[in-house]
Amino acid sequence: MIEPLAFGPAVDSVEAGLRTALERRLPAATELRRRLHAHPDLSGEEGPTRDLILAELPGRPVDAVAGTGALVRVGGPGPAVAVRAELDALAVTERTGVDWASGRPGRMHACGHDVHLAALVALCHAVGDTPGAPPLVAMLQPREETYPSGAHDIARSPSLAEHQITAIIGAHVQPTLPRGEVAATPGTVNAAADEFTVVVRGRGGHAAYPHLTSDPVLALAHVVVALQRVVSRDVDPTSSAVLGVSTLTAGSAPNVVPDEATAGGTVRALSERIRDQVHARLEEVADLVARAHGCEAKVSITRGEPVLYNDSGLAARAGAHLTDLGLTLSRPLLSFGADDFSYLSAVLPGLMMFVGVGDGTDVRMHSAGFLPGDDAVRDVALTMLAGYLAAAERM
Repeated sequence: MIEPLAFGPAVDSVEAGLRTALERRLPAATELRRRLHAHPDLSGEEGPTRDLILAELPGRPVDAVAGTGALVRVGGPGPAVAVRAELDALAVTERTGVDWASGRPGRMHACGHDVHLAALVALCHAVGDTPGAPPLVAMLQPREETYPSGAHDIARSPSLAEHQITAIIGAHVQPTLPRGEVAATPGTVNAAADEFTVVVRGRGGHAAYPHLTSDPVLALAHVVVALQRVVSRDVDPTSSAVLGVSTLTAGSAPNVVPDEATAGGTVRALSERIRDQVHARLEEVADLVARAHGCEAKVSITRGEPVLYNDSGLAARAGAHLTDLGLTLSRPLLSFGADDFSYLSAVLPGLMMFVGVGDGTDVRMHSAGFLPGDDAVRDVALTMLAGYLAAAERM
């Protein structure tokens, strides 16, 4: 881990200049957001989006990272603050009706990444326009929405040390919070998230002769029901976890007992200890229940993002800056959602803030109708500025 440096007293003297410069850049950032929204790229295919952002950024040099990602330095040499924004869109067909909707069926910025990118561009220009502003590294991250994670790759890149990055800042739109509120919660804020598959193998045959088969469909059904007790009976009720089965696949004909049946789902936990406990019980329960039905079970678990932990010092200082910038601190916000920003905050002091875009409707992220207003660009940019200032005070 790169150790944070001592407090930098020069930060206060440039804050007003940064705010003024940022406000000046917001109209162009709003127009950029609309261009990005109209031309989304899926995970792993973000090259055009990256190149569009690079053409808008003032900084150099550019370091390629994680395939289609990039780091862009704004400012001089020495220790720097990194601010992350995600490049990828989702495989969703948009239904918003705006004239700048996605022009690519099956691709949509349904998670706010277009807003994050445009806000980061505005912040980079503000830093470049303000004499004395500490160096900033814009982290253009690919593959936030899929595995393998782009943040995982960047966290292991030598570029972090080469740029002397002392802290990492992120901001994400959040429709469960009203517009104008921002959560800068210290400690754990997002769960670890893993995916699992249970394959139950039996002995197939004619459905008219069940006594000559070992039915994996019946066995898997009991496995799914039995797994519901893992969180309710095996996990300490003062802790938190989710074990959910989301997919079931079996058979090809009504009169055939298949040889195998498959279930898939997710495990989420707010601590590594509970995470490992649920994994162990998942494997044990699946094995024992399948064997009780004359079958066998094989469990495979793909470990995803670790727990996302916010540095308490960064959270406190950013909260003060958010208030100064006219935003409202929300209640502490914890979520069983996951974000691969957690790979970055595991190797650097990190802060992920959630920016309210709630408008009174029930439209949520990842839906075909999710479309934060243009004012979200300003709120996310100000939130990134607050985090940048908080991190710069450590330098």
